[in-house]
Amino acid sequence: MTTKTTKKAAVPKAIKSAKAAAKKAAPKKSAPAKAKSDQRTGDAPRSQLDLEEAKKLEAARAKKAKAKASADGETTTKKLSAIDAAAKVLSDSKAAMNAREMIEALAAKNLWTSPGGQTPWATLYSSIIREIATKGKDARFVKAERGKFAANA
Repeated sequence: MTTKTTKKAAVPKAIKSAKAAAKKAAPKKSAPAKAKSDQRTGDAPRSQLDLEEAKKLEAARAKKAKAKASADGETTTKKLSAIDAAAKVLSDSKAAMNAREMIEALAAKNLWTSPGGQTPWATLYSSIIREIATKGKDARFVKAERGKFAANA
């Protein structure tokens, strides 16, 4: 059994020298320009655009704080989530309900409607179970019997 050895094709010196010349002629990449304000270090903004952006950010924070400070959920324009609306329905009804009954009550009271999901009651059930598991005694829900929940008093 014999093995063949292959030789690499010799690259002409003219091609090698042309490649070397192209590398030398290529402009060197420079470091990116430093930003006018560094958000990580907390430097103050330096340009007018940065000042306007800081004002917008502060206005958004104030708006969010105002919405959070409002104690009554009906006065705000923010829509309730399914679990928040279910907690409200259960606290008003004082009776244990299963997830399907809660979804029907939410729709009847116009607190929440499904955005098009096929099984919103399954999603609500799992989120209630998850809240009970994570928050324990501080959860808004308590399991009354198999498949039924009541408001935690």
